[in-house]
Amino acid sequence: MKSIQLYTDIFLSWQTLLDIALITAGLFFLYHTFLRLGTWKIIVGMLAAFVLFIIASLLNLEGIEWIYKNVSHVALLALIVIFQPELRKIFEKVVSITVSRKKSQASQTTTIIADSLWMLAQQKRGAILVFPGKEHIQDKISGGYTLNASASMPLIMSIFDPNSPGHDGAVIIIDNLLASFGVRLPMSKSNRLSEEFGTRHHAAMGMAEESDALVLLVSEERGWVSAFVNGKMTRLNSPDDIILVIEKHFSKSGILDFARNTTFNRRTILQASCCLLMAIVFWSTLILGQKQMVERTLKIPIEYTSHAEGLVLIGNRVNELVVHVMGPKSALTDFVLSEPNAQVNLSKMSEGSHTLLITNENVKHPKNITVLDITPAEVELNLSAIVQKTVPIVPQLIGQLPEGLKIKKIQISPPDLQIFSPPVRADNKALTVSTTPIYLGSIHSDSRILCKIIAPPSFQPVDKRWPDVEVLISLEQ
Repeated sequence: MKSIQLYTDIFLSWQTLLDIALITAGLFFLYHTFLRLGTWKIIVGMLAAFVLFIIASLLNLEGIEWIYKNVSHVALLALIVIFQPELRKIFEKVVSITVSRKKSQASQTTTIIADSLWMLAQQKRGAILVFPGKEHIQDKISGGYTLNASASMPLIMSIFDPNSPGHDGAVIIIDNLLASFGVRLPMSKSNRLSEEFGTRHHAAMGMAEESDALVLLVSEERGWVSAFVNGKMTRLNSPDDIILVIEKHFSKSGILDFARNTTFNRRTILQASCCLLMAIVFWSTLILGQKQMVERTLKIPIEYTSHAEGLVLIGNRVNELVVHVMGPKSALTDFVLSEPNAQVNLSKMSEGSHTLLITNENVKHPKNITVLDITPAEVELNLSAIVQKTVPIVPQLIGQLPEGLKIKKIQISPPDLQIFSPPVRADNKALTVSTTPIYLGSIHSDSRILCKIIAPPSFQPVDKRWPDVEVLISLEQ
């Protein structure tokens, strides 16, 4: 019931509606982009996996959730590799919003091109012309010869003369100039065109799939003029149709034109509705998963800090608390991963024994996490005055030397340290500090070993930090 109320409160906000609307638009755009690139079958598989994950989240199927969480990072890298061309295409479309383009001066140049293509069609001479859009095409084409000439019917007819060395390639038209000819285009990687179409058709479709360029093609077998744009082939039935498709191409505004020129028929409305439904389900699953209130019991360490100068904490003390907390599932997961601890400030405590209450303020936690219970609720602490002493450093030797060897001499540098520690009672043994373990089994000759200091918690170095210790071990047979 709380989840339903939470969902209702969050859903009825303009931020939520805007969020869902943007997700819907993104899904709709991605769908059409992948559809144009011919990779929609893979997208269907991804959507099926996504639906399975949503169902697992709603039904709290921990096994499926665990698999998705642990495989998701590898799967993300795999998707980036698999869909590298498609992702690149999407980013190119987004960037193309700000790219300016000169509009065709439709007039004479467009008419010349239309009449030339129509005449080539009547003569059944193959031809292919490319009008780049807002996306760059230089990385998609290869070969060709630079021309940069004004369009004219004799020039176009001569380029696509069967005896011309560049008649099998494409002509690139930029700023109403025939920029280059004999250019090779990328082949289609989809199955949109049947095998009955030749290489020229598949090259035109490949260019239309990989860019927003307009490709006009004349078929030498059929005598048809066809337009390829956004992965679709359309037959043109007159020079006026050719002029119209060129003018329409140059009136586009990049990605913004995608929404403006989308035909809102039944199919489009159904696609948009499916994207909206997916956005709502995705958003709902994400939000409810993040906002779902759960409880957990944690063990966290205690850190004792800032005791008054001249005092030191002695004796046994509690070093760990059992904390019962509640909060949103995602926030609680982040809280656990942050390795929380409890802090006890000793700055206002004097020498002697103290009973200290442990409260929520001692546990560092975000505002959306509630601390329900702490065990133990209080700790016993003993603070003692400290005095300066000189203590020897004892090497901590572990194991035995290899057979046939024995220790001749051990030298420690420095041999002792100045420390602060509580006063020594009469029955206490001599105070010492030791080095980190030295394993004798790995020593076969005279060795110089650098070690750290191991000291009781009540010891404090006079120089604020423990120094490194050098241990020289001399051996003999």
